[in-house]
Amino acid sequence: MLKKYYTTTVLLLVTFFSFAQFHTLNMPKSSPEVQESQKLGVTKITINYSSPSANGRDVWNDPNIIPQEGNPIPWRAGANMNTTIAFSTDVLIEGQKLKAGKYGFHIIPKGNTYTLLFAHSNDQWGSYYLDVEKDVTLSVDVDAVESPFSEQMDFEFLDRTENSLIIGLEWNKRRVPFKVEVDLNKTTVASLRSELRGINTYHWQAWNDAANWCLNHDTNLEEALEWANRSINGGYGGFAADKNLRNLGTKIRLLKKLNKTAELETTKTEAKALYATANEANGFGIFLMRNGFYQDAYAYNKEKFQQYPEAWFLQLNRGLSQYFLGNTKAAVKDIKKVMEAAPKQFHNRLNEIVNEVESGTYTL
Repeated sequence: MLKKYYTTTVLLLVTFFSFAQFHTLNMPKSSPEVQESQKLGVTKITINYSSPSANGRDVWNDPNIIPQEGNPIPWRAGANMNTTIAFSTDVLIEGQKLKAGKYGFHIIPKGNTYTLLFAHSNDQWGSYYLDVEKDVTLSVDVDAVESPFSEQMDFEFLDRTENSLIIGLEWNKRRVPFKVEVDLNKTTVASLRSELRGINTYHWQAWNDAANWCLNHDTNLEEALEWANRSINGGYGGFAADKNLRNLGTKIRLLKKLNKTAELETTKTEAKALYATANEANGFGIFLMRNGFYQDAYAYNKEKFQQYPEAWFLQLNRGLSQYFLGNTKAAVKDIKKVMEAAPKQFHNRLNEIVNEVESGTYTL
């Protein structure tokens, strides 16, 4: 009877302690979970990891903390679950292709060289069951560099450009960096096409901004022209049409880039005939000069100054148009007249412009 009681008691205690170890309480962790994200162009990069502390340890050389040479296993690049890194589009890692997706991130130290493993099996506890032969999509080798001391292991996004950045795993006084690159034009155009089919399809600004992005990056220009026309003319039945100097200006720049001369002249005429406030006329007059349409700019600025004779900046634009057409004397005469109407705080700059026009050094 006593033996039966003892056995029952032990089983109850084991059951109690087993259940006591597993719960959903939000408790502080020695290696807290971290999520870091960075956009590279339209590509979202997200890293999830658990961040251990150095605690005075020689972390990079202690095989009990970071296994060396993959013996007995690669390192999980953090604590607890394997670190994961996700890319919303295809990327290049150290020049090698990697498809969009979420990857388990593991590392094999080899002295000062580190083999980085991107595993399609991304939900492992640590690296204990990682099959390097079957689970790894991509492996690259990089060299470590010294870095400022970091007590907690973390990831940093460094040296970002339009289409590339460096991701650096930093811990103690060492950084393991690797380069990520994207095809900026390809990924952005694909993203724009997708987004313009959603709620943005009802906004002329979205179509115009998409066309402008392509124009400024000299890519996808024929489709960009279609987008500019959609901004101007609207969708089915003319829905959400909004013809204005901004999207007409985008179309003019695209037509010039595409050498569509006849349509360019028609669109310039259309834009010049559009109603404009004095401030809008100022902006469009400058636009015409910046894009080399000096004769158009002169005629437009002259007409708008007659319409808004109190707008001294339109007279300034008329003078600058004459400067770009090579009529320096007429330009100086116009600009000097501007000072009769312009507020005093602009006089110093106007005098500078006169000097620059006379010396042929003025630029917009």
